[in-house]
Amino acid sequence: MPKVSQGKSFSVLAILLLICVGGGAVIGIVTAGGISTWYTQLNQPSWTPPNWLFGPVWTALYAMMAISMWLVWRTGIEEGKSTRLAATLFGVQLAFNFLWTPMFFSFHQMEWALAIIVLLWFLIGITIFHFKRYRSLAAGLLIPYLIWVTYATSLNAGFVWLNR
Repeated sequence: MPKVSQGKSFSVLAILLLICVGGGAVIGIVTAGGISTWYTQLNQPSWTPPNWLFGPVWTALYAMMAISMWLVWRTGIEEGKSTRLAATLFGVQLAFNFLWTPMFFSFHQMEWALAIIVLLWFLIGITIFHFKRYRSLAAGLLIPYLIWVTYATSLNAGFVWLNR
């Protein structure tokens, strides 16, 4: 079984953290204007959390996502398994994740955002299923993400309903 060098392993983890956490931060910065203007004028569901909560929650979730993918990558290397499908699923769900925010906050397309987040929810579930084949911990690290996206889906649906 091939062993992954510590240097390479930490480099891959750093890249994954940069992609996930850094990408989420860039999306957040780019869409911040829509949050401070358009979003505050919407009728909000009663279960809408305070705005300050989103940054810390997403930062933690993105870090957990990066660690999860890193665990799958390491396990694949160490056990000689291909991680191509798992990595592809991870990348596709991350792209849908990054697409949702500007669709909702920048383009103000709540219905399209709802369709995107529902697809994202399914993609996360499929990713969890595939990650479990490598490491239970990798799959488990995505469960809080799935729970948060479930909650975010209910918020998105509530916004659509209250602002027709």
